[in-house]
Amino acid sequence: MVTAGSRGDGMRRANLSLVLRTVHREGPRSRAALTEATGLNRSTIADLVGELQRAGLVVERASDAQGRVGRPSPIVMPDPRVVALAVNPEVDAVDIGAISLDGTVVVRERIEQPALVTPARVAELVAERLSVWHGGPLASARIVGVGAAVPGPVRAADGVVREAPHLGWIEARIGVMLADATGLRAHVGNDAALGALAEYLFGAARGAHDVVYLNGGASGIGGAVIVGGVPLGGAGGYAGEFGQNRPGIADAADRRAPDGVLEDEVSRAFLLEAVGLEGGDDAVLAAALASTTDPAAHAEVDRQRRILATALANAANVLNPAVIVLGGFLAVLAAHDLEALDAAVRTQTIPACTEGLRLAVAELGEDRLLVGAAEAVFEAALFPAR
Repeated sequence: MVTAGSRGDGMRRANLSLVLRTVHREGPRSRAALTEATGLNRSTIADLVGELQRAGLVVERASDAQGRVGRPSPIVMPDPRVVALAVNPEVDAVDIGAISLDGTVVVRERIEQPALVTPARVAELVAERLSVWHGGPLASARIVGVGAAVPGPVRAADGVVREAPHLGWIEARIGVMLADATGLRAHVGNDAALGALAEYLFGAARGAHDVVYLNGGASGIGGAVIVGGVPLGGAGGYAGEFGQNRPGIADAADRRAPDGVLEDEVSRAFLLEAVGLEGGDDAVLAAALASTTDPAAHAEVDRQRRILATALANAANVLNPAVIVLGGFLAVLAAHDLEALDAAVRTQTIPACTEGLRLAVAELGEDRLLVGAAEAVFEAALFPAR
């Protein structure tokens, strides 16, 4: 959509991308501030902003500056009518939303599922919501694509979900199905990798360059790593499967699953069971844990936090991140007493790797995976390859 490249002008295309990326990721900026941020001169910025306006990617509004000498520089902001659809299928529900280029969650719905959804059913649900929203919140939207955040390894080369075991998907071509159902370009990624991207760009890891992210959902625990500002994909794009590691459990009494992996021991299902719930989102779980007086429920929280602390310490020792971000039900576990969890991680991490280390819960909350999926769409549709 940044079209200067069609005229063979690679430098201009890169500069258009730079300006658009700046206001998208850093927020509205005056032309003067864009000049400073990009290093481009004022006349070049004016020309680029004009082209982005004509392409329907940015809008300008009057500056709020009052009492200044001279004409105030107009404020450049992403056009909120540019929108990406996003979907996150899980074992108990499908979350579908629309995220605008200015970061607004325009609309989102959680559709509870009585049984496991197939890839075809997910595509059908997205198409149904799109049809409804076209007559309402997306009536004036320019939809540039649809992104899917899936709880399982996704092959980077073609977006095929190799296996989403809790959903029962194997070699699922969900991207093709979404594209056929909506008529939009589709982009598929691992849910934790996309959640990490969202928190890195807009949330708890903003400003950090080395990040470990763990996401806890109904399907288990996924993860992602960002090194030097670059997502660590691995040879096939499958890096970050922390939930499949064998956990270190010091007290045998803490083990619930013989020879289980981390996600077998640190489990949303166990937490729901402890507070007597059959289902519910993370907000419902957090409220139930906060209000319970049942000693057994508190004991389960403490057990899972002990195992999680060891897993996080292992990650800190191996990867030396600046920040570890926890999302989903892991954020619920952490927020129960973040300071104590931080201390438990530090006691098992070599001192050098604790210097500057910060433990944080995801700031984007329930929107993090949809925001990450939308970002994958924007990156592919609006910014040229670097």
